[in-house]
Amino acid sequence: MSRSIPADSVGVTEPYTLHFDHAINLSSGGALAEYDLIYECYGELNPQKNNAVLICHALSSDHHAAGFHGLNDTKPGWWDNMIGPGKPVDTNRLFVVSCNNLGGCSGSTGPSSINPTSGEPYGPDFPLVTVRDWVESQARLADALSVQQWLAVMGGSLGGMQALQWAIDYPDRLRHCIAIAAASKLTAQNIAFSEVARQAILTDPDFHGGRYYDHNTIPRRGLRIARMLGHITYLSDDAMAKKFGRQLREGKINFNYGVEFEVESYLRHQGDSFVERFDANTYLLITKVLDYFDPAEKTDGNLAAVLTGAVADFLIVSFTSDWRFASSRSREIVKALHENSLNVSYADVNSYQGHDSFLMPIPQYHNVVRAYLDQALRNAG
Repeated sequence: MSRSIPADSVGVTEPYTLHFDHAINLSSGGALAEYDLIYECYGELNPQKNNAVLICHALSSDHHAAGFHGLNDTKPGWWDNMIGPGKPVDTNRLFVVSCNNLGGCSGSTGPSSINPTSGEPYGPDFPLVTVRDWVESQARLADALSVQQWLAVMGGSLGGMQALQWAIDYPDRLRHCIAIAAASKLTAQNIAFSEVARQAILTDPDFHGGRYYDHNTIPRRGLRIARMLGHITYLSDDAMAKKFGRQLREGKINFNYGVEFEVESYLRHQGDSFVERFDANTYLLITKVLDYFDPAEKTDGNLAAVLTGAVADFLIVSFTSDWRFASSRSREIVKALHENSLNVSYADVNSYQGHDSFLMPIPQYHNVVRAYLDQALRNAG
């Protein structure tokens, strides 16, 4: 049965694919002679071409940030509460672009894509990429869309890292950088979480060295565990307590290894559903992208030094309950920006939802983003 589309939704959206036959040389030393990027657009580019916003996605998201893919679609895009008519990212006034990054598994060229050289899926032969590579490919997408300067580049988590990289690599091509629940590099603890998740996949008997496509199977067990582990880090202790507590599924202890607590059922469901929609090789690759991100590495850890060329204004947002990318990590970014006398607004939003707060319709958070973009539009003229 078809559904009615909410008035504040961008409505039914259609993805587009651009093919690039100009090679991209990657930070790893590898290259892609050609590649595709899949993307969606919401709103209209104005005649001055100064109202464009780029949305950068986090680890397991994609180009479908808002709206629905059809009237029978029951789930909107991953940032639908943020993007749409009258929403903080107001598509009545903004032209919004969201793409699936290189290495993804939602339509952009990645490990599950066919390697034109071999005629087989890339699999483990797909080259490792970095946030810098993603930003370069996004800049090429902007060129194709006739966007010479973004009003804003914004994203949460790994998406916020991309926004920061934009401000460093293409300072004249964005007027505002909005980095939400992000960090300038991962802590050792975060890298450790990534490694445990990767090991779960790499040691799955169905992984076959990354060539599981050839065996008509997927490393289901490993990917499922990786997602369950990741999901725990996205939530806070308070969020899990509020949602599940110690609730028993059957109201009593059964003294077995089956599902007894509601939180166990939730995590298993998250793992099972993720396996059906995400590619294991892509998961491995993107966790490495996350681990590698450290723009200040070339300046011996001096983030202020690497930001000396930035000219954008910044909005940095963190969340009080986010223990994965704690508020202190956002304040490190703010400090480096202040050392360069850049215009920066900072909000530490009170929340209980943990790292996933950036996906939630928290009124204080939405009001901050709305006010910032409203001012950005006024300044754009």
